[in-house]
Amino acid sequence: QVQLVESGGGLVQAGGSLRLSCAASGRAFSSYAMGWFRQAPGKEREFVAAISRIGGRTYYGDSVTGRFTISRDNAKNTVYLQMNSLKPEDTAVYYCAASRVTFTTTPQDYDYWGQGTQVTVSS
Repeated sequence: QVQLVESGGGLVQAGGSLRLSCAASGRAFSSYAMGWFRQAPGKEREFVAAISRIGGRTYYGDSVTGRFTISRDNAKNTVYLQMNSLKPEDTAVYYCAASRVTFTTTPQDYDYWGQGTQVTVSS
């Protein structure tokens, strides 16, 4: 069992930056691939970024490539999402998730989810 708690969301102007954190409790954090997803009102959950178990591989959604960076610190049981050059269309609830299976962009492959943190980007 893994519990995930996101933090770092808030209100920021377009062009600004935020760093989200996701702290994991439970056992064997390094055995999970981690991902970030987001969901805006009235829209489906969207893949943002994923990172492999030891952080050697990362992958990004098309809309955030070049602006967002995912990283993890297995010693701290934490995964991060650095978001730069934010746009109003980045406004959403951001969720982190843990997958036992594989390094993946598919929400259904993730086993554990956090409660989400709101990111609002004003124009």
